[in-house]
Amino acid sequence: MTVKAFIREHAHEIIQARRGDPVSHVVTLLAERRIGCVPIVENGEVLGIFSERDVVYGLAREGAALLDRPVGEVMTAPAVSIESHTPILSALSLMTRRRIRHLPIVDDGRMVGFVSIGDLVKSRIDRIESEAEAMRSYIQSA
Repeated sequence: MTVKAFIREHAHEIIQARRGDPVSHVVTLLAERRIGCVPIVENGEVLGIFSERDVVYGLAREGAALLDRPVGEVMTAPAVSIESHTPILSALSLMTRRRIRHLPIVDDGRMVGFVSIGDLVKSRIDRIESEAEAMRSYIQSA
C-alpha cells in the first residue's frame, strides 16, 4: 500500500503554520490540537517542521524569549518529506532511520498530506490483523 492510498482512506485536516507566526502562537496550536508537530507551509510549499522538540531545545537555548520569535527562525529545515507513491513500509523505514515522527507528503513541490509514524504503524498492524483473520477463516472453512 502506498502513502497515497493511506491518505485517501484517512483524510483529515492538516494543521499547519506560516514562517512568520510567533512561536507562542504555534505552541498554543500544538497544545490545543493535542499534536506534536506542524509543517510550516507557504503557498503549498513545505519550508520546515516545528515540533515539540524544537520547543524544548529552543527554551533550553533561549529561555522565554523563544516564544516571541517567528517560528521560521527556529523550525527544523529543510523538512524530510516523501512523495505520495512511496510505499508505507518505505516511509516507516525512513522515519526509523532518520528518527523522525512526522513526514510531509509532497508531490510536484506542494504538500498533499502529512503522516505520523503512529498513523502508519497502526495502519500496518490493522492490515496484518485483517490478513491473519482472513487466513484463520480460510483454514477453518477448509
